[in-house]
Amino acid sequence: MSEIQTVSIAVASAGVFAAAVYYIFQIRHQTRLRQTDLVMRLYSTFSSEDHRTAGKKVIWITYKGYDDYVKKYGQPNSEEPIPTAVDTVLYFYEEVGVLLSKKLIDIDLIDQLFGYNIMLVGAKVMPIIEEARKRLNVPRFWTNFEYLYSEMKKREQKLQKSQA
Repeated sequence: MSEIQTVSIAVASAGVFAAAVYYIFQIRHQTRLRQTDLVMRLYSTFSSEDHRTAGKKVIWITYKGYDDYVKKYGQPNSEEPIPTAVDTVLYFYEEVGVLLSKKLIDIDLIDQLFGYNIMLVGAKVMPIIEEARKRLNVPRFWTNFEYLYSEMKKREQKLQKSQA
């Protein structure tokens, strides 16, 4: 009689163990599906006509300091064509920065998808963002983009050191 109970307990334990293993694999699979969906949605926005057009405008803007920028293109976040392009690009990267800061997306993946563009945009607009924070008294202006840009710069520096 005790052998039957022992076998019954062993079978029940094996069933619980198998269910736990199955559940772990399901969670991993669901996580990968969610990450894939997130990447596809981000890339869909990134590759849209509006974003590509805005990105080109941002990369080609020229200015000699904040005052020159405002004179040529208007105040940041205004409805002028160039600031709207800057806003379009920065809103997207602001969202990516939030995802990175919350560890919902991997920096390697960001680099593979958007890295070069983040570096170009950051180099172009960070001086304006920093000055706008001071002049407009908005210290948190585009902070998630700045976080993204600084993490990408750190990553680039690490890669350069490892290649040297």
